[in-house]
Amino acid sequence: MERIIEARVAIRAEAAALRWRFRLILIESAGMAALVLGAGAALHQPIGLLLRAGAMVGGACLLSGLLLIALSGLTGHFAARYRRWRNS
Repeated sequence: MERIIEARVAIRAEAAALRWRFRLILIESAGMAALVLGAGAALHQPIGLLLRAGAMVGGACLLSGLLLIALSGLTGHFAARYRRWRNS
């Protein structure tokens, strides 16, 4: 019974950790876009240029963060498979 409970808790914790990583990536992306917009506004740049630069930086930050999450998950999966293969 304890193994079942531990497995369910582990699944929930893993899902919560993934959601928190995604939230942090979104916050980081929005923050970087806001910094670019703020810097451009302080330098009196045209609005079109500001919006495009902010969108590009925010999008690039979001994509790189999602790629990092995917690669870390894939690495963990392969490490677990390697451990199982090595122990058998």
